[in-house]
Amino acid sequence: MDDSLFTETADGVALVGSRCDDCGAYTFPRQGGCPRCTGSAMVDVPLSRTGTLWTWTVQGFRPKPPYTGTAAYEPYGVGYAELPGELLVETRLTETDPARLRIGMPLRLELVPFADDEQGEPVHTFAFVEDTHD
Repeated sequence: MDDSLFTETADGVALVGSRCDDCGAYTFPRQGGCPRCTGSAMVDVPLSRTGTLWTWTVQGFRPKPPYTGTAAYEPYGVGYAELPGELLVETRLTETDPARLRIGMPLRLELVPFADDEQGEPVHTFAFVEDTHD
């Protein structure tokens, strides 16, 4: 897991992005310059842990190298999570069944196992899961 992508908040782990103090644009991952106004007044911010599914697909075949996922490849959902008032984040989805994915469904951030490191310890990445909490 790339620890520079995450921060601990009172509500749990959140992605770290940047917000431009000049124009208010958000970026993920964090950046030193603003892609909207080209300003350099960027501050690190924890991004929302919840959002909605903007669009999605299912990755049904192993991606080309340098993909380093688990040896036993299984299809996985991929989509864009719309974080309210912030931005769209490209993300893995924990759901893989197309019949259960729908645009606008509520999502929340989770850390999920991705692969094992050289010592056999799990490496985690972020994904979004359907948020069934109101």
